[in-house]
Amino acid sequence: MLQGIQRIFAVAGVTSAVQEKAVAASSWRRIVSTTSLLMDKNHLTTEKSPYLLQHASNPVHWYPWGREAFDKAKTTNRLIFLSIGYSTCHWCHVMAHESFENEEVARILNENFVSIKVDREERPDVDKVYMAFMQTISGGVGGWPLSIFLTPNLKPISGGTYFPLHDRNDRLGFITLLKIIAEKWRTNEKEMTDAAESLLNSMRHSMKPKHGMLPSFEKIERMCYNHLKDTFDVQYKGFGPAPKFPNCVYLDFLLCFYCTHANNDAGRNALQMVGETLTAVDRGGIHDHIGKGFHRYSVDSKWHVPHFEKMLYDQAQLLAVYATYHAITGEFIEVIEDIVSYVDSNLTHKCGGFYSAEDADSLSNFSSVQKSEGAYYVWTEKEIDEILSDKPVNGVQGLTYAEIFKTYYDIKSNGNVPQHEDPHNELKSQNVLMVKDLHSVCATKYALSADKLRDVITEAKASLREAQKKRPRPHLDNKIITSWNGLMISGLAKAAITLQNANLLHRTERAVDFIKKHSMIDSYLLHVAYVDADGEIAESDAPIQAYADDYAYLIQGLLDLYEASFDEQLIKLASDLQKQMDYRFWDTAKNSGYYQTVEDPHIIIRFINDQDGAEPSINSVASMNLVRLYGITNDETYKERAQKIFESAAELLDKYPFILTKMISALQKHVHPIKKIIVTGSRSNETTKQMLSLVSKRFDCLRILISLDPEKDSWLQSIDDHLKLLATSTDSPTAYICENFECSAPVVSVKELKDRLDVMK
Repeated sequence: MLQGIQRIFAVAGVTSAVQEKAVAASSWRRIVSTTSLLMDKNHLTTEKSPYLLQHASNPVHWYPWGREAFDKAKTTNRLIFLSIGYSTCHWCHVMAHESFENEEVARILNENFVSIKVDREERPDVDKVYMAFMQTISGGVGGWPLSIFLTPNLKPISGGTYFPLHDRNDRLGFITLLKIIAEKWRTNEKEMTDAAESLLNSMRHSMKPKHGMLPSFEKIERMCYNHLKDTFDVQYKGFGPAPKFPNCVYLDFLLCFYCTHANNDAGRNALQMVGETLTAVDRGGIHDHIGKGFHRYSVDSKWHVPHFEKMLYDQAQLLAVYATYHAITGEFIEVIEDIVSYVDSNLTHKCGGFYSAEDADSLSNFSSVQKSEGAYYVWTEKEIDEILSDKPVNGVQGLTYAEIFKTYYDIKSNGNVPQHEDPHNELKSQNVLMVKDLHSVCATKYALSADKLRDVITEAKASLREAQKKRPRPHLDNKIITSWNGLMISGLAKAAITLQNANLLHRTERAVDFIKKHSMIDSYLLHVAYVDADGEIAESDAPIQAYADDYAYLIQGLLDLYEASFDEQLIKLASDLQKQMDYRFWDTAKNSGYYQTVEDPHIIIRFINDQDGAEPSINSVASMNLVRLYGITNDETYKERAQKIFESAAELLDKYPFILTKMISALQKHVHPIKKIIVTGSRSNETTKQMLSLVSKRFDCLRILISLDPEKDSWLQSIDDHLKLLATSTDSPTAYICENFECSAPVVSVKELKDRLDVMK
């Protein structure tokens, strides 16, 4: 990722690398000649991570992260070269091919370093520490592959991201870098160690939580809204300049903002920004119009040329946002179905869990030897003509599907990717499909009805999809990560609710069953499940315990699924997992939130995640979970813990609220009076079903919905006397609208409930 970025930083005397080349080169023969060659090997062959297995045949003597590597570094007093990436990362592939398959690089690494390879998706705790170091010394620059040099006691001294094999103009080559670092360690070990310790202490100090008095929610909310309004790209939609990400946490905040401001201009503008962004993302090249699903991000401001990898967490969050927007407007049902279809076809294990990602790179054809980015997804004009030119449009003489398709998706004979968006010429003469004009404009041009044009485009895409299936597929990373499955459970649950789709509900329940069967031991979660060569779930000798985000995202998914299925066991499981999360990750010393990981002597900094990114922060999601659990159970412990999270983030919320948009949505629910709708009665009763459906499919970010079936929901009745009283007060389906611990008169008809809800808007 982060194309072309490479850095060498001044830590412990590693100053201008270019100036040091001559010194390093003159010293290098002496370094190598005095190094005793130790018999060693590549240690990744028995690993289960797809990324580590990609490097198992490298001549580099890689170790996985663990005690064996740490002990070797200490006994030999060697620096550690830590390489962090993931299996679908384009620039990880480039550096692997250029450097880690290179015999000279392997010799230098094997003779002078202990080399450790880490899958960032498998060990996000390790990645978090050293990415924070990278961003500290670079002024915020980061990305993968992450290339960090550590002392034998795991303290970072220098690093960068992608390095080319050889020097390129002012860019340092990896071979030169290795020689410089090795020589510096040999001659200035104490200086480097002291500097590393000093920088680490500075990082620890800067990351201490800063408790404070929360500013008013109105101030926080308005600052965040104004920031998003000011950074909104009026021309191309989305937020900020290129590269452009969908930023689902922004969209989620704006939808919640609309919920309480629907009757004023700011609220309507918030909804408009979301709708326009979702439209641009849907029409853009970031959307795979043939294979379905969405790519990672757009390298340009127009949403045209994507970075082509497809991540589960993007599909999940986009699905949730599109489903929520559909609940408000009725729009985008096709996009919702598109995402579900892609995930179902490409990212779903037969037992119900969801795979992590598909690669950006693939072979252009089966005779190719080198992969290129986007090869599976792009098209030449000639290919489109060959597939579609023999398909005439009925009723229009001389008009073919090819002509319409090329107009609709802006296909050009020399390709539609600008040169400056393709620095490595991987997309030369290729076309990335992007809807050029409004549907009506294209229909008018060819004198077609809107429905006829839609049919032509649908049939044309189906033909290209069959042709695409004959191409070499991108690599699939089939790790099944609990946190990302939690996000997908949320997305599917919201889609099931807004579409009232029983099949989607069943898929979501299967995913939960998968987690319970394969990623839980008693009430403890595991971080990842692996798939063996036969497609079965592999047993692990050393399973990785779950991190805080695994708990937070799964709890969120369970709470979302509850509003689709109303199975009280989902709430009970969410409550049990919340207790485990509290026990394992809560900062008991300062009550400042949840650490990402449990205490581990090999994790040199424990982080309390303090900002949203490609995924929402742990504490943002956890605070929302706590507020929701309080709303359901009336257990004050949840409310108090959420309040402590908000207070620990007070300074950030006051100064930079836009980095915690998900937390602001939780704070919104926290500060407003709880709006609880309780529907009692057998869920097999048609009136009960209609009442629950009526409430659940309406978007209201302040609402808590509870179903009480007297015969089935004994656990909910056991934890709250008020719920027990309501459940047993009548035999007929009844709804209660409760706010500030006061409930309305019983509502016994669907029409009356609808009228009450309409008044509450």
